[in-house]
Amino acid sequence: MPDNDLTITLGVEEEFFLVDPESRDLIADPDPAIFETCERASGPHTVVREFLRSQIETNTRVCANFVELRNALTETRRLVIDAARQHEVAVMASSTHPFADWRLQLPTPKERYQRLAITLQERRSLLVGGMHIHAGFGDPESRIRIMTALRRYLPLLNALSASSPFSAGRETGFKSYRLNLLNVMPRFCLPPAFSTRREYENLLETYQSLKFIENGSEFWWDLRPSPKYPTIELRICDVCTSLDDALAVAAVYASLIRKLLRQDAAGALPPEPASEVIVENRWLASRYGVMAFFGDPTVGGRVDISDQVSALVEGLTEDAGALACEKELRHSLTIIRNGAGADRQLDHFRLCRLEGDGIPDAVRSVTDLVIRETMDGT
Repeated sequence: MPDNDLTITLGVEEEFFLVDPESRDLIADPDPAIFETCERASGPHTVVREFLRSQIETNTRVCANFVELRNALTETRRLVIDAARQHEVAVMASSTHPFADWRLQLPTPKERYQRLAITLQERRSLLVGGMHIHAGFGDPESRIRIMTALRRYLPLLNALSASSPFSAGRETGFKSYRLNLLNVMPRFCLPPAFSTRREYENLLETYQSLKFIENGSEFWWDLRPSPKYPTIELRICDVCTSLDDALAVAAVYASLIRKLLRQDAAGALPPEPASEVIVENRWLASRYGVMAFFGDPTVGGRVDISDQVSALVEGLTEDAGALACEKELRHSLTIIRNGAGADRQLDHFRLCRLEGDGIPDAVRSVTDLVIRETMDGT
């Protein structure tokens, strides 16, 4: 397979919360000047408003390699943090806010968001942030085949990114509670196993003919063909508190794609596991994060996520080397060893409680931790 057929471009969307540095609560109606400042400073990147006014989303430019991606993610985080600081606002990268009340949040005055709020009703489920990674590669047919082959890795990618253990001031018992909140809404789920682009288009046309959706942007699957770009968009991930963690997830994703592209060219993609097994592992990932034991459809029984990631990193070494992201790939082992953002939040919360803080003070302290980690490296 020619090297140019293995070319992968990358872009990352991150959704952040805007926080009052004094109360540590979300700012329900932030100064629009924050967004205007971001837009003026965005350069080749894009900054947009999200469903709730207390959120802001960054989109990196298209990156041809990991040096560009690290620079782009650093730039987008920095421009939001700097713009918010100018208006005495803090920024946090976490998929749920530790204690904010969803009933106090205001939707962005935009027709699409207003229709969404009326249709979905569950506004509490939209008080979440995520990280979406776009990968451009191959042709429409190969992208569909690779997308299907990637489904089995979605639970692992969610676990590595988990950053939402708290909601409404309580410890939820989940590492990625964001998935629980989104699961009540339609099409926030595992995508079907498509063999061809035509199968995907047939389903899209069926949904449109039944007036379920207007276009492919309303397929809010964990992984989907982008409705705007020639990419496959990874959507299952929480927004990573740490910049290094975000790059590690991107490295795993890109390296997997490159390996699967090589296998596809050889007609050797692995057999597809049952969707029900992936769904079960998806729940285990959201519940336990990097402490999960996944079901192993290949040999049966359960596999420690630590063993799975170690084997995966070893198996992706060649592809990570070609993509110049060996360091970022190996950081996934650090996440397993030291914990993801959710684990650091929980450890901090429990330490505060042991030191005598009440729950309200402890969750406020968690917010401070996330704000600090969001800024690290920028």
